[in-house]
Amino acid sequence: MGQVTLEINGKSVQASQGITILQAAKSAGVEIPTLCDDGRLEPYGACRMCMVEIEKKGRTRLVASCLYPVEEGLSVQTESAKVTKIRKMLVELLWPAGQQYAKKYGVTRSRFATGMADCSLCGLCVRYCAEVKKSNALYFKGRGIDRKPALVDGPHATCSSCGECFSLCSGGWVVASRA
Repeated sequence: MGQVTLEINGKSVQASQGITILQAAKSAGVEIPTLCDDGRLEPYGACRMCMVEIEKKGRTRLVASCLYPVEEGLSVQTESAKVTKIRKMLVELLWPAGQQYAKKYGVTRSRFATGMADCSLCGLCVRYCAEVKKSNALYFKGRGIDRKPALVDGPHATCSSCGECFSLCSGGWVVASRA
């Protein structure tokens, strides 16, 4: 696999072709905030906290850095005005899971009532159960504002009560649902 050269925050970075902007930034020592990223799992892009602004052929746009592959000559800004504005809104929307970034983005509270105060819908618990444990004991139930993680119920339920999903949950839903 070849190497590509891109620019992250004005710094030239060499990266392996096929990796994501998030991976390239991490290897270059550039921190990009994330809520749904876990090295054991496939990239998902649910939280959008890793949003960055890219410039390619004179055009700019916002992309999820955990999903977007590096490209030769790509220019990436991790803290542009657009990115900061988006992340500030995301911290509010993903409250309380996003509180770890609240101070950095100047957010003291959320203006939004989600109905699922304990869950940011990052999918870490569902994805871990499916991809790592191969159990599929958790799933997303409902759509839109009614969407929430749920345990599979019935005769085919496969949750082994291992508790490994507890440490992944930044909002506390998994722990609260098992009580």
